[in-house]
Amino acid sequence: MAILQRLHVAGFEIVAFPMYANYIGTRKGNCAALLAPAPVGGSFSIFGAPAYLIGGNFSVRVQREGREFFVWKKQRVEVTAARLAELDAFASELTEALLPQL
Repeated sequence: MAILQRLHVAGFEIVAFPMYANYIGTRKGNCAALLAPAPVGGSFSIFGAPAYLIGGNFSVRVQREGREFFVWKKQRVEVTAARLAELDAFASELTEALLPQL
């Protein structure tokens, strides 16, 4: 519970992603990640990789016609430096927030 509170204080929303009911969702801005309970110690680890959200859904990064896009079903947004920076910052902040507190 302390970890989830720490995430909330750091500006992360705790959300449910129905397709991933076995995991805890975290969201900040246009990015999200799934958290899996660690087998020991009452902590969490990031399941898979953080993703850019399209319409509230996890997207995948693909290359088409020489350009990169974040895609979910038939929706897509171009991968830009700003979107990559947002995703990188999200992943770094989340990783930092999940570290054990001394």
